[in-house]
Amino acid sequence: MSALQGLTVIDASTLFAGPMAAMHLGDMGASVIKVEHPTRPDPSRGHGPSRNGQNLWWKTLGRNKRTIALDLHTEDGREAFLRLAGTADVVIENFRPGTLERWGLGYQALAERNPRLVLARVTGFGQQGPYRSRPGFGTLAEAMSGFAAMTGEPDGPPTLPPFGLADGIASLATAYAVMVALHTRERTGRGQEVDVAIIEPILAMLGPQITRWDQLGTVQPRTGNRSANNAPRNTYRTADGRWVAVSTSAQSIAERVMTLVGRPDLIDEPWFATGSGRAEHADLLDEAVGGWIAQRPRQEVIEAFEQAQAAIAPIYDAGDIVADPQFQALGTIHRIDDPDLGEMLMQGPLFRLSADEPVIAFTGRAPAADTDHVLAELGYPAEEIARMRENGAIR
Repeated sequence: MSALQGLTVIDASTLFAGPMAAMHLGDMGASVIKVEHPTRPDPSRGHGPSRNGQNLWWKTLGRNKRTIALDLHTEDGREAFLRLAGTADVVIENFRPGTLERWGLGYQALAERNPRLVLARVTGFGQQGPYRSRPGFGTLAEAMSGFAAMTGEPDGPPTLPPFGLADGIASLATAYAVMVALHTRERTGRGQEVDVAIIEPILAMLGPQITRWDQLGTVQPRTGNRSANNAPRNTYRTADGRWVAVSTSAQSIAERVMTLVGRPDLIDEPWFATGSGRAEHADLLDEAVGGWIAQRPRQEVIEAFEQAQAAIAPIYDAGDIVADPQFQALGTIHRIDDPDLGEMLMQGPLFRLSADEPVIAFTGRAPAADTDHVLAELGYPAEEIARMRENGAIR
């Protein structure tokens, strides 16, 4: 049995933060129904690489989701959505604030059908404030949160991540917020609205930058792969042209590293006693660690660090991840049978539960694949479904 079995989630969002939150809930056993426009399905279906015309990103993002197509601009589409929400526990949407209300599908209308409904609203800037109506994407959150300003080389430009970092963090925050609201529902018997602004969760991940600015009047500078809080911390190239990452967040680890690389004398320096002191001497520490690593092949380096109980990791690409025995032991990579492409690998759920096993039942499905089936579950007769298809309310 899966942990969230019996929970019904309507994913009426697009692109990444909302759909990924629904994916996380589906991984844990929730029944997820993906609602898309009849002629304009989720743009994430066109992002990233494809094989044989099948989008690979969607195969993961759309897993465990049945798909239906409703035109919420139409009376029939709105009524179908209201019926659907009436049977659900959670609706996740990311329309611009006011859009659902304009269609007669705001929280008040949904709650009249289903007072226990949790409506999660995921937008770039939230449901209030002067930016509420602006288009919002994760890139803007990465810029406005301070992430880009503190990322990159010291003499280089602010740097954005090459993937949807802010959306991914917001998806976790949304899934968490939904579960908080559902827990509250157990006490009150009523649902509520959840307002997630993508600019906020990533802000929380960046440490006490607001408090630092308030108390010290300073901001964290760009330091490349180095840390402003400890050293040595960097990526280093090995003798065989490969790369490793070293971290010394704990004082004991820093001491083990310097002993290993033949510079135990540095441990006695007064500045070595704190992470911030070591960070101020990163050039000296990097020279010692990087010089030692550069003279040895990667496997020898890793084995020496492990023997010294110091923290190191090889820098992987996707092929390395699949082959790594630790990821294999955790069951991180799942092998799924896809009806279009056959057997495929993808990362599974983010954690394991001792009593409930998460399951990837199926990969992302084609748009509207389950429209007739879902509408029939809502009580629509076949002739009504045919009429709605004819007038364009469904696909």
